[in-house]
Amino acid sequence: MRGMGKGLREWLKKKGLEKYLKRDNLIILVLAGILLFVIALPTGDGGKEGERTQQDSDTAPAGYSAGTTGQKEEGRTEWDSGTSYAAELEKRLTEALSEIDTVGRVQVMITLKSSGELVVEKENSDSRSSTEETDSQGGNRSVNTSQQEERVVYSTEGGVSIPYVVKSFAPEIEGVLVVAEGAGTGKVNRTVTEIVQALFGVEAHKVKVVRMKE
Repeated sequence: MRGMGKGLREWLKKKGLEKYLKRDNLIILVLAGILLFVIALPTGDGGKEGERTQQDSDTAPAGYSAGTTGQKEEGRTEWDSGTSYAAELEKRLTEALSEIDTVGRVQVMITLKSSGELVVEKENSDSRSSTEETDSQGGNRSVNTSQQEERVVYSTEGGVSIPYVVKSFAPEIEGVLVVAEGAGTGKVNRTVTEIVQALFGVEAHKVKVVRMKE
């Protein structure tokens, strides 16, 4: 700052602005100059938010194991958030059932049949080439080669590249266990079972309602 203040002092003298050479005014001017310098600094690549790029499928970040279904411009990856998905459903179902009269306190367990899938966008490229070769006997032959390449389309969010998801399939529910304080009567068990079926679309035999121990 001392060097900056000296340079500013000389510049003010040249411009005939000696009245600004008081210490307090000089400090204010130096700080203002620093502020303008900071504002003028480039902001980096923040303008690239949302940019879609192409990368090799083997560079997928953690949580995305890239695969393929053979469908045009699409590939599938496993949705590894099955555990958190089940936990969220259990929480919401518990809250809903707890508000029903005669059901009482509730504990819920949900098991999943599959982990679900994410369908990511993929682009295919196909290159072909043909060369003419002459053998030792003077004969000619044509050699045709082809190469296919499949690349996952990535998007940039917050400076991190993630696969561009075009469709998602939620994990399939295998069974639901409801332990309720008010269970044990036909009416309560039937009501809880019907609610679970309506919410998750599972068959009645996959829903078990039992009474909570006292």
